[in-house]
Amino acid sequence: MCPYQNPEDRIPVLQMNSDLEHAQLELLSARCAVHQLRLQYSSEDLARFGCREVLRKSAQAASALHQFYADVENKIPPSNHAAAIQPSPELIARAVGWISTYLQEERDYYWPVAAPVGGLCRARMRPYFASSLLDRVRIIELHGARVRIPEFFAQIRAFGFEPPEISHMDSVTFLDVVAFNQGLSERALFHALVHSAQIDILGLQRYAELWVQGFLKSGTHFTVPLEVHAFTLASRFLPPAMEGFSVEDEILRWVNEGRY
Repeated sequence: MCPYQNPEDRIPVLQMNSDLEHAQLELLSARCAVHQLRLQYSSEDLARFGCREVLRKSAQAASALHQFYADVENKIPPSNHAAAIQPSPELIARAVGWISTYLQEERDYYWPVAAPVGGLCRARMRPYFASSLLDRVRIIELHGARVRIPEFFAQIRAFGFEPPEISHMDSVTFLDVVAFNQGLSERALFHALVHSAQIDILGLQRYAELWVQGFLKSGTHFTVPLEVHAFTLASRFLPPAMEGFSVEDEILRWVNEGRY
C-alpha cells in the first residue's frame, strides 16, 4: 500500500507507480521472451553460435537491472502481505461475486457506445483469435477518461491487499467489451482479447474464482496466473510472429494442465 503523508504527494506518487508498473510490464515481456529462448536453445549453443556483441550487451543490461532492483529491494520495508487477514471462505465467495458483478455491470454500461473490432486491428488479431470472438468483442477509447473504480476496492485494502490501479492500465476487459483508458494500441488490445477468450472458455464465475485465488496467493495482480498467461502470449505477438497461433488452444492447454 502507498501511504500519502501529504495530499500534494498523491499525484507524483501515483505517477511514479504508473511508471513502475509500465517498467514491470516491459520486464515481464522480456522475461517471457528470454524464457522462450531458453526453451529453444541451450546456453552452450547460444554461447557458441550467438552473436557475441548481442549476448554481451544483453548480459550487461540484465546485470545492471539486477543490481538496480536488488538495491531497491534491500530498502523495501517488510511486507505486510504475510500479516494480512486470511479471508474466510465466505469472504472469498463474496469477492468472487464482487468481481463478477463489476465486470458484468461495466460491460453492460459500455456496450451500447462501444464499436466492433475492425479494419487493421481485426486483420492483425485474426491469426490469433477465433472469428466468433472478434465478431462479438467491442472496444471503446476513453481518451483520458478513466474506468470506474469499484467500491469494493476499499474493502480489499482493509484486509491488507492492494488492488490493481485499473485507472492507470492501458485497457480493462469487461467480458466482451474492452475499454482503453487512453487510446487503442495493438499490444493492449491483444492482452485484453486474451482475457476475453479466457472468460469465454472458463465462464465468468470460474474466471473470477481463479482471479481471486491467484491474487490471494501472490498479493499482486501481475502474478495472477490469468494475467501472467496474457503477458506471456502478448510477448509472442510483439514482435509479430512469423506464423499466428491459437490463443484459445493455449488457454485450453493451461486449463488442462491446471496452470490457472
